[in-house]
Amino acid sequence: MSTPSDAGPHRYYAYGAVITSDVPLALPAEPRPAIAHVDCRGVTDRAFLKARSAAGFVDAFHRFGILADGSMYLGWDTVGEFLVSADGCEVSCRRADRATWESFQVYMLGQALSFALVLQRIEPLHATTVVVDGEAIAFLGDSGHGKSSLAAAFLHAGQRLLTDDLLVLENGPGGVVAHPGPPRIKLFPAVARRFLRPAASGDRMNAATEKLIVALDKSQYCKAPVKLAAMFALTAPRDVGRLADIIVQPLAPRDRFLRLLRASFNRQLTDPHRLACQFDTMMRLAECVPIERLSYPRSIDRLAAVRATVLKSVGSLAAVS
Repeated sequence: MSTPSDAGPHRYYAYGAVITSDVPLALPAEPRPAIAHVDCRGVTDRAFLKARSAAGFVDAFHRFGILADGSMYLGWDTVGEFLVSADGCEVSCRRADRATWESFQVYMLGQALSFALVLQRIEPLHATTVVVDGEAIAFLGDSGHGKSSLAAAFLHAGQRLLTDDLLVLENGPGGVVAHPGPPRIKLFPAVARRFLRPAASGDRMNAATEKLIVALDKSQYCKAPVKLAAMFALTAPRDVGRLADIIVQPLAPRDRFLRLLRASFNRQLTDPHRLACQFDTMMRLAECVPIERLSYPRSIDRLAAVRATVLKSVGSLAAVS
């Protein structure tokens, strides 16, 4: 991977999966029962020559392709490239020369890992999740909807992060359980300085954004699975307009299902087997997890009030149940 030289294998836990790597990763090493296993290994540029020929451009700097053997190629010009085996159990990795190790890990443990999980019939959601009073609260939304910024307001108030951007849920005997991700959060500099620390810093996520990858200390993140209390689907900033109030609206079961489908982290795999698993997973979640629509003005000065509204709503849901 052109990475730190401490040769592995190293064994980690994230997103409910055991992740092994031939180099150190910024992940908890504490062993836990796993619902998936993924082996990440660095390979040379030559290993991707054939795979690149099968890939087409998804956007200006991202390529994707499915090879004849069912494996999948993912490449970002300024980050690196990955080859995910057809069974999702192995991810071959190569970091781009210009990419930082932190940026490369974000893509490896986010986009690339999402393919491995889906191929193992696990459906990750595009969500950022915080822990309040021992329970998880998840914020659903596309990129740019403000999930991480809202989570930063919770961190500022003393709550902890469970995962940023990719969320894996599992049905347990006591309800739905949310699994932890890496101990970092991606924030724009102004938000990081306001809610984490004045001198907050980190590597940029990629060359096309100012968003920073900010490492969290042990008091700011939760490394153990936590029961899910509620989800909030964030209204897109463009749909908020000049809204002055903070509005929480419960979603009907059908709307919960559709909102969960929209929040699927991986939208590139659309074969019938995956779609059937996705449909079944979202149907079950829609039936047992409270989901409310959260609309609010996109102002950094209002995030503390949004946090208070979320906590009040979660308290009301708990009283009803």
